[in-house]
Amino acid sequence: MDKAMRKLTWLGAGVAGVGACVQSCLYNVDGGHRAVIYDYMRGVLPDVKGEGTHFRIPILQRPIIMDARTRPRNVHASTPSKDLQTVNITLRVLFRPIPERLPQIYTQIGVNYDDVVLPSYTFELLRAVVAQFDASELITQREIVSQQINELLAKRAEESHLLLDDVSLTHLTFGKEFTHAVELKQVAQQEAERARYVVEKAEQIKKAAIISAEGDSEAAEMLSTAFQKVGDSLIELRKLEAAEEIADTLAASPNITYLPGGKNMLLNVGAR
Repeated sequence: MDKAMRKLTWLGAGVAGVGACVQSCLYNVDGGHRAVIYDYMRGVLPDVKGEGTHFRIPILQRPIIMDARTRPRNVHASTPSKDLQTVNITLRVLFRPIPERLPQIYTQIGVNYDDVVLPSYTFELLRAVVAQFDASELITQREIVSQQINELLAKRAEESHLLLDDVSLTHLTFGKEFTHAVELKQVAQQEAERARYVVEKAEQIKKAAIISAEGDSEAAEMLSTAFQKVGDSLIELRKLEAAEEIADTLAASPNITYLPGGKNMLLNVGAR
């Protein structure tokens, strides 16, 4: 009985030992990650292990799990522009490592490569690009500024074995003095626009008055010419029409019982 128990104990210990040995030979790589193998005899191996379960030599090899997913990072910088205005700028970068270059990244930079390389040369490139533009140009040519930063940063990131999926300016402000000067300029421009509108309105009123006066003058000239052509006959005709209208009005009135002169009462108007 004792022998059987000892055999079972040794058997269990052997199975546990084998299981531990097998367990030490295997490692898992989660989704979105990659593994770099450090060999204590040969150094960092050039092969990169993908997602899943992999074999390693216990004691001699150690897997280094590295994140290969796209991640965001915000870089803040305060730098002078071409006209020496202080510019506060924030750059949002979406980056990821080049998977096949993870051994070089680990060897040259380390696991926290994003904390080491991205802030340093991103800040350097921001200073270099912003220094090429005046403060007003940074506002009006923001797309050009962003494009230049994107191109330079992508080139520099590739040298560090990184890929940039997106680079965008998310924040761009200036010092208090420049902001106040911009506000004063906007107020002055609005006042200038208002004054120009008043001047244009007065000019239009002036033109309308001139056109109206010219029209009245032409109408008077035409009437004078017509009167000269028809002589007194037109005046007599207007007198007759007026006399007839007045006579009809008075005749229709209930308070009038006698109309002296009849319809010819205005024929002598103006006669001397």
